[in-house]
Amino acid sequence: MKWLLIIIVVLAVILIGGYIVLYNGLQRAKVYTEEAWSQIDVQLQRRNDLIPNLVNTVKGYAEHEKSTFEQVVQLRNQLVNVPADDHQQKMELSNQITDSLKSIFALSENYPDLKASTEFSQLQEELSNTENKIAYSRQLFNNQAANFNQKLVTFPTNIIARLSGLTKVGYLQAPDEAQQVPEVKF
Repeated sequence: MKWLLIIIVVLAVILIGGYIVLYNGLQRAKVYTEEAWSQIDVQLQRRNDLIPNLVNTVKGYAEHEKSTFEQVVQLRNQLVNVPADDHQQKMELSNQITDSLKSIFALSENYPDLKASTEFSQLQEELSNTENKIAYSRQLFNNQAANFNQKLVTFPTNIIARLSGLTKVGYLQAPDEAQQVPEVKF
């Protein structure tokens, strides 16, 4: 009888210990996924902070391109007001901003003085670096989401995940425009 009690206690300790280890692993993966999203958020904020400076710099050179600037500022303001947990909406607006910024950078070809402007060049470089960081952060987020989602569907963590009410994290998708093959003309 004493041995049976010892065996039951040991099994209970093993089960509880296993549960704790698996649960903590799931929570760690969840935190890494949230951290990866926060890196995207940081870069989006960095870009949002740079946009007004770029727009004001370019405005002086290209007053008649006003609609392009207004669109970038409007998209930036929309992005700032998106709820923090609406990742998909943030990425959609972010993709639209990226497209608009490409238009602004293209303006420099039409304005030699703008192209030669040190301030414009620095802002353009900062925004290009930020765009690269956003792309890297998106990749990191998807990697972390894949790791977390894998834990949610593999045994035995799937049992713990179900008991804890954890659900899959959605991946960030490339915009439809990015999936089209660019046309090259000579």
